[in-house]
Amino acid sequence: MRNLRNAAIVMLIAVPVAFAPAGGNAVDAIFAAISMAFLAAISWALYTASKRNELTLATLTDGRRAILYGALGMIALLIAGSDELFETGGGTLAWILLLGGSVAAIWRVWVEANSY
Repeated sequence: MRNLRNAAIVMLIAVPVAFAPAGGNAVDAIFAAISMAFLAAISWALYTASKRNELTLATLTDGRRAILYGALGMIALLIAGSDELFETGGGTLAWILLLGGSVAAIWRVWVEANSY
């Protein structure tokens, strides 16, 4: 009975999209709002993480701090340009390699900052 109820709720939500004029525009607006909320949540998490680790970040050398912030900036640019990069196979490969390199750089800086 629970599954039937859940299916009915999903169908009820889908009715305006399927039958209302400009329903697709409403879906695009909702998707944009959800995406913005998700990116805002990521920004807030990064802000709180930087405040919790303020001393660790302050004790990094200038070079390590530049690598860390550069990698975080690269990830932000990858998120912003993902639509264009995913249009081609080479762009997808570049996106994966750049993301992997950025994550590796962040991990390496973090490991060196927390080792004695």
